[in-house]
Amino acid sequence: MSKKRMGITDVLESVKDNASGEKVELGEVVEHLEHRGFGPILLAPALVALFPTGAIPGIPSACGILIFLIAIQMAWGKKHPWLPNKLTAIGFSQEKLGKVIDKVCPYTHKIDRWFKPRISILSEGVVKRLVALLCALAGLIMTPLELVPFAVMLPAFAIVLAAVGLSTEDGIVIAIASVIMVGSFYLLWINYLQ
Repeated sequence: MSKKRMGITDVLESVKDNASGEKVELGEVVEHLEHRGFGPILLAPALVALFPTGAIPGIPSACGILIFLIAIQMAWGKKHPWLPNKLTAIGFSQEKLGKVIDKVCPYTHKIDRWFKPRISILSEGVVKRLVALLCALAGLIMTPLELVPFAVMLPAFAIVLAAVGLSTEDGIVIAIASVIMVGSFYLLWINYLQ
């Protein structure tokens, strides 16, 4: 039985349609996406960090830790992610989330046409686990990069691409995401370690 592939628009609309109450918790989003594989689950916190919600202090760090916990389990070979209650309880306004998704969806419809299964070796087996490890490390560096204006957008964007590439089995997108993640590590290096 093959998994149904989800484009970016499918993931965004699914998150929006299944959110309940005034406050949307990360745990609610993850629970909804759990049966769809690690790609969409990685996509949700990466989008939260990339979009205007990522400008709220502490949100990029929380999203980065969540990404690390999800991606490291994928790298380890687990089929379903486990998350601690403190992270799943982090929430944000459903209204703001809905507005952001509504603004972005017309663009994601166009983008969804670009992604298709290509160079599938990059979305399978050991290579897939290495990509997951890169995502985990990129998630971790979001915490220190939060202190540098707009810097967190680079690893968040790379993780969005990796998540989409993994979801659609698009090896070209996964390769581009991996290069951008390496660029994120360089950004950390020049800001903190040099």
